Amino acid sequence: MDIQLEKKKGLRPKHYGYIALGVLLLFVGWKLVFASSVSTFRTEKEKLSIAAVVDGKFDDYITINGNVAPITTIYMDAYEGGRVTEKLIEEGAMVKEGDIILRLENSVLYEQILQSESNLALKQNDLRSTRLNFDSRQVDGRRNLATAENDLKRTKRNYEQNKALFEEELISQETYLLAKENYELSQKQYEIVKLQTEQDDALRETSLAGLDTDLERMKKTLAMVYERLDHLNVRAPANGQLGFLDAEIGQNIGQGQRIGQINVLTDFKIEAAIDEHYIDRVKRDLTAVLERNDSIYPLRVRKVYPEVRNGRFRVDLVFTENKPATIRTGQTYNIRLQLGASNDALLLPKGGFFQSTGGQWVFVVNSNGSEALKRNIRIGKQNSRYYEILDGLQPGEQVITSNYDSFGEAERIVLK
Repeated sequence: MDIQLEKKKGLRPKHYGYIALGVLLLFVGWKLVFASSVSTFRTEKEKLSIAAVVDGKFDDYITINGNVAPITTIYMDAYEGGRVTEKLIEEGAMVKEGDIILRLENSVLYEQILQSESNLALKQNDLRSTRLNFDSRQVDGRRNLATAENDLKRTKRNYEQNKALFEEELISQETYLLAKENYELSQKQYEIVKLQTEQDDALRETSLAGLDTDLERMKKTLAMVYERLDHLNVRAPANGQLGFLDAEIGQNIGQGQRIGQINVLTDFKIEAAIDEHYIDRVKRDLTAVLERNDSIYPLRVRKVYPEVRNGRFRVDLVFTENKPATIRTGQTYNIRLQLGASNDALLLPKGGFFQSTGGQWVFVVNSNGSEALKRNIRIGKQNSRYYEILDGLQPGEQVITSNYDSFGEAERIVLK
């Protein structure tokens, strides 16, 4: 008779294998579900901008906006301070060099002129008195020299006569010696008078020359004061248009204060601000083109300002040939600035992704358009329409070019 055996309760060895396999499958499923959701972003395809990578000709240029300005702007600063008494020309008017724009008055300057005139008159009187004194001394000196010279001749003649008589023993020795002493004294007196006359003449020349120099200096000073007086008439420094005038009748203007400017309209320039990204590539003499009303006007970069403000630097461009007939100061033009020669390249249309990634990576759409994966790329030059792709993409691939800020840290975009 068969005996029915009872099944043993509990886990058998083979059950442990099933459990391990189940745990492994659960773990793999958890990784696929949760890990994928962390790095995946889902969005509607219609909300994105998607562009294809293409082979083409890369034109190395950028489009910039520029404002028309006069070729030269001359600022007017007040040479002399004063109160505005008359305003002869208004802003916007055309002026010629030398036209009086403002008249000022300065009571302190008037007092300086009177003081300078008084000092000059005193100096002229001093020079006149000194000249008269020297002339008088010169006359007296020459009179004394003539007298001394006459006395010398007379005593010499007397001495020579007495000497001859004394040698013939016709006069006494005392008479001879007296004549000799008188002659020698006359010689010394003549030399003294002569020396004094020569010194007086030299002193006269030196003193009068110094006084003449002082007088000329004072005349120049007075002329400069008169010139300062003329500067109270604010004149146009060149032909052009009075751009602005910061002065009203009765207003006090300080010396050196900027009161206006003259715009020289013989030609025009265009002032433009460019992103600092291009500061190493923008140089003097680069060419540019302005297109307006189906006409092309070539330009040249005349000056590059090295200072960067708010992420932009300034340049000045000038027309190299003709310019628009209707050009006016303040107008805004779009200009194509050529940075280099054209070349064959792999091109990606520009988009907002660059602000999010700095051009270091993009999301590339797969062949069926269901998802896009993150991929590192390398970008070279750029113009107003395209980026030059150096590495990371192939012709025909589709790239999300819109802004990536909403994607967060996602590395995979699921497209609905």
